[in-house]
Amino acid sequence: MNNEEIARRFNRMAALMEVRGEDSFRIRSYRMAAEAIETWPTPMREIADEQGLSGLLEIPGVGKALGGKIVELIETNTFNAWERLTAETPATVLDLLELPGVGPKTAAMLHQKFKIASLDELRKFIAGGGLEMVDGIGPKTAERIKDSLNRRSLD
Repeated sequence: MNNEEIARRFNRMAALMEVRGEDSFRIRSYRMAAEAIETWPTPMREIADEQGLSGLLEIPGVGKALGGKIVELIETNTFNAWERLTAETPATVLDLLELPGVGPKTAAMLHQKFKIASLDELRKFIAGGGLEMVDGIGPKTAERIKDSLNRRSLD
């Protein structure tokens, strides 16, 4: 796994945690570490192989816990926290965030209240008139979500 892939996984972890309404401090730490890892000139694998966890701790925003997750990612292409989180909340929930009008709070509400975990489930929900019943989504936002979902199905 290269630096960009590790950073992408950490950013996805942060987004999934945000959708679930988890601690903003932990979310921010994943994002900050992802930013540092993505731009770090040396591959994480090289640092882990040559210096171990202590070498990874030199990277801004990477503490022992995140350093351990980097090592786990390099060795296994996943890490336990990701597996636990995606077992409870499917990673497909992140696809909802790609729609204009759907931010983390809306995605969280759609997932938690209506058990929507994918774009297909959202399409069915909208087709059944569900979007009009959602508090906090006005007619303009609902229309924007429908339009962007329709455009995605044409791609």
